[in-house]
Amino acid sequence: MANSVWHTKFRIYLDLTRNDLGHPEYPDLWDTIYRMDRMYAARGVPVSQRDLQCGGVCQEAGVTAWMHLRLRANGRREAVHERAEDEERHVLPMSDEHKAYQERILRAAEDGGFRGDSEVRTRVGRSWIQTDTLIEGADGRRIGWEVQLSSAGVEGPRSVRARAAKAEKNGITPAWHTDRADYAHRQDTQWTRSNNLPAHVIAKTGDLRVIWGFRAMDFWRCDLRAVYPCPDGNGVRRCGKHHATPKPRDILFDDLVRETAAGAVVPIQFRIGTKPQRFWVTSEDRGRLDELRADDSQMPAFQQAEPLARASWNRPTCRLSPRETADALPTSVPTSADRTAQAFVPTQPSALAREAHSMSEAACAQPVESRSVPYPEAVGLPAELVALQRAADSQWDRLGQLNDNEERKYQRLRWYQAAAVVQEAVTKYARANHLNRCDLEKRLRHVVRSATTRPQAEQPSASTDGAGLLGACGTGSTPG
Repeated sequence: MANSVWHTKFRIYLDLTRNDLGHPEYPDLWDTIYRMDRMYAARGVPVSQRDLQCGGVCQEAGVTAWMHLRLRANGRREAVHERAEDEERHVLPMSDEHKAYQERILRAAEDGGFRGDSEVRTRVGRSWIQTDTLIEGADGRRIGWEVQLSSAGVEGPRSVRARAAKAEKNGITPAWHTDRADYAHRQDTQWTRSNNLPAHVIAKTGDLRVIWGFRAMDFWRCDLRAVYPCPDGNGVRRCGKHHATPKPRDILFDDLVRETAAGAVVPIQFRIGTKPQRFWVTSEDRGRLDELRADDSQMPAFQQAEPLARASWNRPTCRLSPRETADALPTSVPTSADRTAQAFVPTQPSALAREAHSMSEAACAQPVESRSVPYPEAVGLPAELVALQRAADSQWDRLGQLNDNEERKYQRLRWYQAAAVVQEAVTKYARANHLNRCDLEKRLRHVVRSATTRPQAEQPSASTDGAGLLGACGTGSTPG
């Protein structure tokens, strides 16, 4: 093919990449020339007498190469050489880096017990599929490796999607590899990418790392502990379903060649929002993803246990003071049967919440020496702060056990109240004792939450004041 055509009678160059062929002064130029060429063909006029010559590589080489026009079903305009040797003149010679990749793919496959060959032509109907390197894998699996490096041109290959689809249709799994970032970010097939390296480095047996195109799936539940936003985007902050998020991971190129041939690494298409993403994952992740798509109510197999405490993606946009949250809260979480009646009753200030706030102030005002130590790691921490933090964590756990939206709304307010009480108590204590507030808060949370895994005999016994604080706060402060 050639994009530049020389018209011997009109004495102009035709650029087939432009709608006006590079001559806006001549309207309908393509229709005129194409109809003339079809008329010549219908009357049996030889190609050498149709007034069209290659105006690109062949003309620069001093060769007269005659051409004829062709219009494909998808509207693509093409100029075809009359002779195959003229067509081959437009094919760029294979670079040393390209040859090094082909040799490395074959060597890696042989080390894994698989055989392959380079520049393989596969018959498909009346046409052919030519693959840079074809690997014969396990269970009749065939992996067709295509290497496109920096020398392929700025725009890159234009027929990747068509060639990949044609290979898939005929039982060949396409695997395209490049060293260019703009190629790798295309989504017309599963691209992998390595750094731009010279041929002698690629040919070595050392590590060649794939930095793009292989990912690990992170499976998670869309609840208050999730660190990702809900992908459904339906206005619900947390839908309660299970989702999967791809995370980029590096893999060695030799391992990728062997694992794809063995079926341990497979290609998938994953939709993120409205954009499809194509990449490689392990067969285990692919199986779990299929299970997740088949039934959203079940967590895929081999799910790792969730951590005890994780921060929610949807954090509060402001910090409410303890007094504001205390005044706005009911003394207990109403059930669905009581909501109608409560709608007509004015909200009253919470006496328990005010008592909790006053007790936290009194706790911080006590001298350090007069406070009891619940367990060894808590040396230097007042028992009142520990009790408030434990109450806050308990309230957070109770929030995760509710399913009703209204109950969760009231419980969330109580959690905010308890969290605000802990925050203010920590701030006052750190200020009174000239301590770093952030370090004090981290230590307090670590001590309280690590104690939840202790045997019951090692847990501190709640004092009278601690029990009062638990009852007043109702628990709070976000874990994590």
